[in-house]
Amino acid sequence: MDLRGVRKSYERGELDEAALGEDPLAVFERWLDEAVKAGEPEPTAMTVATVGADGRPSTRVVLLKGADRRGLTFYTNYNSRKGRELAAHPLAAVQFHWVAMERVVRAEGVVEKVSAAESDEYFAMRPLDSRIGAWASPQSEVISSRAVLLANAAKASAAHGLKPPRPDHWGGYRLVPDTWEFWQGRKSRLHDRVRYRQADGRWVKERLAP
Repeated sequence: MDLRGVRKSYERGELDEAALGEDPLAVFERWLDEAVKAGEPEPTAMTVATVGADGRPSTRVVLLKGADRRGLTFYTNYNSRKGRELAAHPLAAVQFHWVAMERVVRAEGVVEKVSAAESDEYFAMRPLDSRIGAWASPQSEVISSRAVLLANAAKASAAHGLKPPRPDHWGGYRLVPDTWEFWQGRKSRLHDRVRYRQADGRWVKERLAP
């Protein structure tokens, strides 16, 4: 497959670091709100990159479920590959790609588990099928067929009814960013990139070459 001719010109916007302000969280919240209003499909979807004990990186897409001064929150199976990798190396990078707006946001930092109470609260808000799914899926493990998942789901439904509790192996993580990057596509591949990095307790803002 020859993909050398597949390209587009990015011409929807520009990024002026002087106009962004000094608070990267405020920029992120504004961009996320604009992505939602623009009708971006899955605007809260973010790629999470982790590294295992063997040094091998891996990525997957999860949904952002919280963004505040504490960090960026997502939920998953603690026994999954990402959970095992975060246990070995509690650092991660995340990326949002809003295609229609020709924007990318990246964040990097330490990852910590959220409190059990916070995980319980969010789990109770999930649709029933999703709560059953948390019991049914041995995430990242090899299974013989989809029938295994369906059988596990049936057993969990029979055992827990309409109010399944949160499994001990399922809960939230929070990435605490020490670096943010905001990317706006520009014509001729001269894209705008602005990075915020923490230094001496404050955010340092700087432009990066594309």
